[in-house]
Amino acid sequence: QVQLVESGGGLVQAGGSLRLSCAASGRSFSNYAMGWFRQGPGLEREFVAASSRSGGMTYYADSVQGRFIISRDNAKNTVYLQMNNLKPEDTALYYCATKTGTWYTARNIRTDYDYWGQGTQVTVSS
Repeated sequence: QVQLVESGGGLVQAGGSLRLSCAASGRSFSNYAMGWFRQGPGLEREFVAASSRSGGMTYYADSVQGRFIISRDNAKNTVYLQMNNLKPEDTALYYCATKTGTWYTARNIRTDYDYWGQGTQVTVSS
């Protein structure tokens, strides 16, 4: 079992920045690749970013490439999502999740992630 708790969401103006955190407890955090997903109002949950177990490899959705940065601190059992130049379309509930299987496949596929947090709300005003 892994428990995940997201934090750091809030209300920000367009062009602003936020940093989300996801704290993990339970089984060894460093054994998991991690991902961030988001779900906007009336939309499907979509992939945002993923990090390999060491943090040495990352992968992003095209919509956030160049604006968001995923990182992790295995000593603190925490993964982060630095979000810069935020846009109103980034408004969503943001979730972190642990990835099953190999890093090299299905990094952006929701069903390849098993443990999920409860989410943290990000609202970007125009």
